[in-house]
Amino acid sequence: MLSRLDEGGYAFRFQAMASPCEVLIDCDDAALAARLGAIAQAEARRIETKWSRYRSDNLVHAINTADGAAIEVDEETARLIDYGAHLYRLSEARFDLTSGVLRRLWRFDGTERWVDADAVAAVLARVGWQRVRWDGRRLQMEPQMEIDFGGIGKEYAVDRSLALLAAAAAVPVLVNYGGDLAASGARRDGRPWQVGILDSDVRIQLRQGAVATSGSAYRYLTHAGRRYGHLLDARSGYPVADAPRAITVAAPTCSAAGALSSLALLHGADACRFLESQGADYHVLP
Repeated sequence: MLSRLDEGGYAFRFQAMASPCEVLIDCDDAALAARLGAIAQAEARRIETKWSRYRSDNLVHAINTADGAAIEVDEETARLIDYGAHLYRLSEARFDLTSGVLRRLWRFDGTERWVDADAVAAVLARVGWQRVRWDGRRLQMEPQMEIDFGGIGKEYAVDRSLALLAAAAAVPVLVNYGGDLAASGARRDGRPWQVGILDSDVRIQLRQGAVATSGSAYRYLTHAGRRYGHLLDARSGYPVADAPRAITVAAPTCSAAGALSSLALLHGADACRFLESQGADYHVLP
């Protein structure tokens, strides 16, 4: 849906990847804004269709039901798998593309529902990137193991959409998919885009690049008087204790910003130390 913004320009809004999505286009041409919005929407839905774990007609389903057979993937999927493997190493196995099966155990709905150790151990037996055979084109997993791109797919969709829009028209745009966002440049008059940080009065002046936030503002549970966010440590199968409520990272790409914010949360109380080691530009909500 296209609507006019009070401060000038247009917003094109739609739903994809289980998130509210919007593209802000700083121009006075409604037809151009609508065309750019449609390009972004088509790309977001293409990526969702290709890699959603909830579909039975895509590559992810073929991989997850291969029953131990090797599956050859296309070049785009290979790049995403390589990136996931890089994050596995960078996070020291806290992040793992095969850990999505753990989410079947957990409900981050604000309740005190905790999962017992036996149930976690049973599912954890199906997790572990070190058990996957990946040669850059063919992926082979043990029976009942699954791959899940949910931890990196939305940020990739932001970057891809922004690249397509920048190639389609020389107008400033900002792509925002569920709070993960990137801008092609400053607004027409040179002003930065104003980006608010969740549950704070802090605003980021974004002229170019990306911002992503990870945290427990909406998806969390409580246990023994402690609050746990929705990110699961793939090594233990449990949510991380003592992590900040939210971490916002600015980076050249949304993929980089999202990865750093998520990996920092997976370090729990050492989140800031991890971000400092990566030279990240970040804001923490304790």
